Amino acid sequence: MGMLKEFKEFAMKGNLVDIAVGFVMGAAFKQVVTSFTGGIVSPLIGLIFKADFRDLKYVLTEGVADATGKVTGEVAILYGDFLTNVIDFIIVAFVMFMIIKGINSTKKKEEPAAPAAPAGPSQEDLLAEIRDLLAKK
Repeated sequence: MGMLKEFKEFAMKGNLVDIAVGFVMGAAFKQVVTSFTGGIVSPLIGLIFKADFRDLKYVLTEGVADATGKVTGEVAILYGDFLTNVIDFIIVAFVMFMIIKGINSTKKKEEPAAPAAPAGPSQEDLLAEIRDLLAKK
């Protein structure tokens, strides 16, 4: 029963709950970015290439089209899909950077620590001075 209690304490720590909430929010945000990229960015880039951006590919081996028009046996490098995912990543990374930058700017600026008061002479220095004074007499 001790292990279950220990796990419960671990699971209910604030940091773990914060991470779980952040993970869920990140997954939801990725969906928004993916729809933005697929619905807005890809068509605009597709205008440049005169094709659907996600469908850009380099065909290595031609396939055979069946009666429905579906191609089977084709081997291709799907660089359009890869580039779309790279754009998704860049957008997510930039937004996360801006969020962290905003959070850091709202944090209270730490004041530099006051300089330490100059230390007086050490005990050894004082004893040496007393010794020297006694030696003069």
